Amino acid sequence: MTDYREVRTSQHEEGRKQRVFTFKATQLIWLLLGLLEAVLALRFMFKLIGVNAANPFATLLYSVTDLFVWPFASLVGAPALGGMVLEISTIIAMIVYLLVAWAFERLVYVIFYRPRGPVSVRQTVVAEHTPQQAQVGVSQTTTTQGPTGTSQTTVTERTKPQPPGNL
Repeated sequence: MTDYREVRTSQHEEGRKQRVFTFKATQLIWLLLGLLEAVLALRFMFKLIGVNAANPFATLLYSVTDLFVWPFASLVGAPALGGMVLEISTIIAMIVYLLVAWAFERLVYVIFYRPRGPVSVRQTVVAEHTPQQAQVGVSQTTTTQGPTGTSQTTVTERTKPQPPGNL
C-alpha cells in the first residue's frame, strides 16, 4: 500500500521583475554614494590632521577626490594652521553629493517602480491512495479569491495505478 501527498505551489506576480530591478538600482546608487562619501570623509580627515601630502596613499587619495571637490573649492576659504587644513569645501561637496544622489534615487524609484498588483497563486495537491477501495479518476479543483485579490487554485487527484503489463 502506497500513500503519498505532493503539494506543488506556483506564484505569479505582475511587475515583480521591475520592482527587483528598481530595488537593485537604488541600492547601487546608495552604494556608490557611500563609497564617494567615505573617500571624501577620509580626505577631510587627512587634511584636518595634516597628513604628509608626499605619501603615496595620500597623493592617490587627493588626486582621486580632487575631481569631486574641484567645483566647490573656491566657494569658501580653507583655514589652515601649520600643516592642518579645515577644508570646508569638502564638507559642502559631501552634502551636495548626498542631495544629488537622493534626488537621483527618488527619480529612479518614481520612473521604474510599479506597485504590487494581484498575486495569483496556484497550488496543486496530488494525493494518491492505492488501497483497493480507492476511487479511480477522482479529481477536485478549488479556486479561491482572497481579500487582496489573490486567487488560489487547489487540484486534488486520486488515481489508481495501472498494474504492470496492462496498457
